[in-house]
Amino acid sequence: MTTTTAAPHTVIVGFGMVGHRTATELLDRDPNARITVISGEKCHAYDRVALSSYVSSWDRSLLEMSDLPEHVDIVHAQATGIDRDARTVGCDNGDIVSYDHLVLATGSYAWVPPIPGHDLPGCTVYRTLDDLDDIRRIIEDARSTGREPVGAVIGGGLLGLEAANALKLLGAKPHIIERSPRLMPIQVDADGGVLLAEKINELGVEIHVDTGTEHIAESAERDNLTLTLSSPVPAPGQPAPTDPTIAELTVDVVVFATGVRPIDALADNATPEPLPKAPRGGILTDRLCQTTDPHISAVGECAAVDGVCYGLVAPGYTTAEIVADRITGRTATAFENPDMSTKLKLLGVDVASFGDAHATTEGARPLTVNDPVNGTYGKLVMDRTGSTLLGGVLVGDAQAYAMLRPMVGEDLPNPMSFLTAAGGDAPAVGVSALPDAAQICSCNAVTKGDIREAITDGACSVADLKTCTRAGTSCGSCVGLLGQLLDAEGVEQDKSLCAHFRQSREELFQCAAATRIRDFPRFIRRFGTGHGCEICKPTMASIF
Repeated sequence: MTTTTAAPHTVIVGFGMVGHRTATELLDRDPNARITVISGEKCHAYDRVALSSYVSSWDRSLLEMSDLPEHVDIVHAQATGIDRDARTVGCDNGDIVSYDHLVLATGSYAWVPPIPGHDLPGCTVYRTLDDLDDIRRIIEDARSTGREPVGAVIGGGLLGLEAANALKLLGAKPHIIERSPRLMPIQVDADGGVLLAEKINELGVEIHVDTGTEHIAESAERDNLTLTLSSPVPAPGQPAPTDPTIAELTVDVVVFATGVRPIDALADNATPEPLPKAPRGGILTDRLCQTTDPHISAVGECAAVDGVCYGLVAPGYTTAEIVADRITGRTATAFENPDMSTKLKLLGVDVASFGDAHATTEGARPLTVNDPVNGTYGKLVMDRTGSTLLGGVLVGDAQAYAMLRPMVGEDLPNPMSFLTAAGGDAPAVGVSALPDAAQICSCNAVTKGDIREAITDGACSVADLKTCTRAGTSCGSCVGLLGQLLDAEGVEQDKSLCAHFRQSREELFQCAAATRIRDFPRFIRRFGTGHGCEICKPTMASIF
């Protein structure tokens, strides 16, 4: 008599970008994998990196990640506890889900500092689509009274600048309040921060650096809020001000963009023993993303890999790949400290940071060019010999980033030419000079060798490379390099955006401008095929 053993059942708790990626990685390795996702939300997984584009369309479907196969069970409920002995997860809808492997992908939440008044109506965060809907409602309510809406963003990091941009797009006057001496203090140095603040201020955004928020109160009319701001921190050797209060700011909405914290409560709600957490929060794992329970893994922002949580999507995707390899019996590569490079266009201003941007390496030599006339700033950090690139900062013009970031750790001929070339062109080095080990897409850990192998296997367009390697499908900063690599390999390129649109991005822009269609389902029915994907949905959201 022959008996059959059911395939192992993997339960993923959390359906954000990394939870979705974990499911797709498992399915890539085993298309028939038994997977249940306990989403914690009522909506489908969506692209949080492209959150700002929601303001342009207010169409949630444009940000949705690709659909999973029908045999994947998605439970729209909140996980409440784990029975480690029985290997079950309890949900707030009464469901009890059994697992062979449990993957915690619960993500993080927006942290709000305990400023008095932080919980008043009109105070919110910038984290989810629902948050943006709340911000929109508050601003529209203020406008209905006949006044120009005003908003304050507390926090001048990446999310803070994105939130200020959302306020501006919604027609509100934005203020950014940052306790540090400059905007984006993690990514940008002092000189770059000065230029960044100047350029953003020119766009109509009021900048308050070295400034804290003492408390928030309802105004006398109780239809808006008053912020009491503290004075700038005095320079070393300077006396502290006798009156620490410098201003009161009346606003309609306060948006907190002060960082995130891991959602790790399930670790505490595990029986018979809780799962260990890192001292600063997060579910503790080893570098194979396994907790102390061999049947439970953690990925993404809730995972404290060797005690450290990472708040970018790229290391989250890496953890998803590691866990998928391990669960399916493949040899998993241990997690390595990730590339934290970033390139963004914030309020229309290019900002990039990569490698050792703050020159912390012993013997590092920074080379800088500050051009206030053209509104650009560039710094390259070289090693003590001046030949090897360690990192850099670019503000105002970040076109050189695509070539410079993969060159970190490599010899860089004539580095100053990268900072002085008009338009950010790299005059001395082309993509052919990059080694095969150079990482072209940091979000998805795709190397030049991976791209060349895909081209050899028949990829003949940027869309093909995106589909078969995932390069360029997250932040998009490497898309230009993909085209250059195709050219370098002598490939006559297909300009199609993706498998659903045979037109190029420029042609699709013209179609949208000519027809004024701003609804993705209508647009793809007229100009494309299928239902769209992670390439065309965010691209069209940006175009709309």
